Amino acid sequence: MDDEQPKNAPSGSLSIVRAAGVIIIFVVAVAVLVSVGTRPSVSSTPTTTPTTVAVGGSTTTTVAGGGAPAPTTTTTAATTTTTKGGRKGKTTTTTTAAPSATSVVVANGTSTNGLAAHYSTVIGAGGWAMQTPVDAATSVATSAVYYAAGQQQAGTIATSIGIKPAQVLPLTSAAPVTGVTGVDVVVVIGADLASTT
Repeated sequence: MDDEQPKNAPSGSLSIVRAAGVIIIFVVAVAVLVSVGTRPSVSSTPTTTPTTVAVGGSTTTTVAGGGAPAPTTTTTAATTTTTKGGRKGKTTTTTTAAPSATSVVVANGTSTNGLAAHYSTVIGAGGWAMQTPVDAATSVATSAVYYAAGQQQAGTIATSIGIKPAQVLPLTSAAPVTGVTGVDVVVVIGADLASTT
């Protein structure tokens, strides 16, 4: 009789199956709880904040929730510092103003009427602060862009109308235009551009 087992007692293999089943249910429950716990919350109110991006003197704010962007133009300047020659090199600082803060005058250096006005319109489309077009003091064969100290963005203006970088020069008394004191950039249209208009 000692060898007999009670009729109501579970067998050894049945308890292993139960234990395996409990472990599987536990693992699945933990996986479900972890995946639910790491999901982002969902609500009817957007939780994002407006994003502001500044590029080239223009700031765009995107409103949270899919609203329309509200563009704003600023006149802040960007400053770039470049170090040349290693650790003990020379440091050069260049300030680039927003186009609307840079005054530009176009001078006609040819006998063709209306060139200065035409190129003032073309350049003005870039957002530059255009002044009244004038005539150059003399006729010139090659167009040039003259810039006042610190106004190196004159290269951008030159490129926009097809003037080569070699013709972007510092504004001195040698420029063939009079009465441009206080102007940041002077564009002189020569015969080379008169033939392409």
